[in-house]
Amino acid sequence: MFKNVLIAEDHESASISIRKTLTDLGVPTPDFAYYCDEALKRISIANKHNRPYELLVTDLFFEPDDNPQQLPGGEALIAAVRAAQPDLRVLVFSAEHKAGVIEPLFEKLKIDGYVRKARHDAQELRTAIETIFAGKVHYPTHLRQVTARKNAYDFTELDIMIISLLSQGVLQKNIPDHLQQNNMVPSALSSVEKRLKQMRDALKFSKNEQLVVFCRDMGII
Repeated sequence: MFKNVLIAEDHESASISIRKTLTDLGVPTPDFAYYCDEALKRISIANKHNRPYELLVTDLFFEPDDNPQQLPGGEALIAAVRAAQPDLRVLVFSAEHKAGVIEPLFEKLKIDGYVRKARHDAQELRTAIETIFAGKVHYPTHLRQVTARKNAYDFTELDIMIISLLSQGVLQKNIPDHLQQNNMVPSALSSVEKRLKQMRDALKFSKNEQLVVFCRDMGII
């Protein structure tokens, strides 16, 4: 199991929960930082002393206070860490649930795992740490579910335009006018209704509002 772990978390209760999970796994006294700048500084110092951290557990959101920071949040911290110590394992522990936010963390920043702060998160946190220690990547359960649903339908440029217009408050009956203005075809109301039904059926939604929320969460619009 990991021996040298750093926790970056500005909420003490969450930090205590993470430390307890690590202790239960046999990790001796993990270090912690309440600010992203502090976390990066600790990582740099550890590297200089040839005792680098093996795992960083970080939140995404850090509440600003009277102590100005160069790194405003976890995403900026991870990007800086990838430059300072590319092989450092990174586990994100955050309340963020939107796939459109989480997926780029895996794709662009190459994080090793994500656990959403929610009910029963302690068990998933333990599982994630064990999975990462074994050299594997831990995808959150809810992300696997929404990604599978997203893959059930191949969104076209026209689909995205229709959903975007709905999200902006444009009435369904007025969407054809906007499509025509943007040279999008087909633009007839019957075609719009058909596309919306196809999307709802494929994604198992009964209302357009559900479709719009889903597409926002997935980063489609």
